[in-house]
Amino acid sequence: MTDRPTESTGKPRRPDDGRVHLAFRQDFITVPVDAIIPLKNLPAGAFESRTFAQVLSSIGAIGLVEAPVVLADPANPGKYFLLDGHLRLEALKRLGIGEVECLLGTEDDTYTYNKRTNRIPPIQEHRMIARAMARGVSSADIATALNLQVESVLRRFRLLEGISPEAAELLKDTPCSMKVFDTLRQMSAVRQIEAADLMIGQNNFAVVFARAIRAATPDNQLVTAKKGKGAAAPTPSGQQIARMERELATLQTQVRSIEDTYGVDNLHLTVVKGYITKLLSNHRISRWLNTHRQEYADEFQNISQFSAFDAGSEPTPT
Repeated sequence: MTDRPTESTGKPRRPDDGRVHLAFRQDFITVPVDAIIPLKNLPAGAFESRTFAQVLSSIGAIGLVEAPVVLADPANPGKYFLLDGHLRLEALKRLGIGEVECLLGTEDDTYTYNKRTNRIPPIQEHRMIARAMARGVSSADIATALNLQVESVLRRFRLLEGISPEAAELLKDTPCSMKVFDTLRQMSAVRQIEAADLMIGQNNFAVVFARAIRAATPDNQLVTAKKGKGAAAPTPSGQQIARMERELATLQTQVRSIEDTYGVDNLHLTVVKGYITKLLSNHRISRWLNTHRQEYADEFQNISQFSAFDAGSEPTPT
C-alpha cells in the first residue's frame, strides 16, 4: 500500500491564521478511477456485505450520488489518495466506469469522514422514498436502486401510517427500527408521544424497550385490538404492569446515576490503566510482582489488557 502523504513529501501546510478553512475545494474534479489509490484495506467480507450490494445496485441504477473524496499525491502528479469512498470506488471498478467526479480534499483527514458519519434514520429514509414516489418514481425502480424487495420499499413508504405527527417529529433523527413503529401503532397518539420522549430520554430505541412501554400502557391508551386472525397478544394483568412500572422507574434511576459519574469513572479507569501498563513495562517491578505477589501481577495484567473503555474499532469506510 502506498504511504500517506506527509509533510516530508511536500504537502502544503495550512496557514496558522486562526481562521476555519474548508476541508475540500468547492468545485469537483474528474479523476480516472485507476489513478485513485485507496489508503486502507477493507475488512474481510466487506464486498460480500449487504451495504456493498446496495452501493453497487444504486450506482448501477441511478449513478453515483455522493462523490468520493480524494487528496492529490504531491510526489506523483496525476495520482490521488482516496480519503472517503472505498466501497464506491470498488463498485465503480466492477461496473467498468473509467472516470468519476471527486471532491478534492485539502487535508489528509480520513477520521472525520469515517468516524463522524450520520447514518440515515428510518423516518428520513421514509420521507426520501415518499418524495421519490410523489415525483413519479416507481417502487420497483426504488427497490432496484436500493437493492431491496418491492414489499420492503412499500413498507418503508407506509412507515408513518398510524403514527402521531408529534411522535414522528421527535423520532425523526433516531435509529428506531420499523418494528418499533409497529409497536407504537398499538398505542394512542398521546401515549406515542410519551413513549417517544421516554425512548429519547433513555437513549434506548430497541424493540424490546418499546414493547415494555407498550406492556405498561393502560388499556385506555391502547388502540382497539383487532379480533380474529392477527389479533394482538393479551394485555398483561394490572399486577404485571405495576411490577414493570416499578422496574422501569428503578432502571431509569440507575441509568441517570451512571450517566452522572460515567465521564469521571471512565477518565479514572483510563489513567489507572495507563499507570499500571507503565509499571508493568518496568522489568524489575514486573519480576518482583511475579515473585512475591503473583495474584497482584495477574490482576494488573488483566487491567492493562482491558479495552472496554477504549475508543473502539473504526467502522468500515464507504
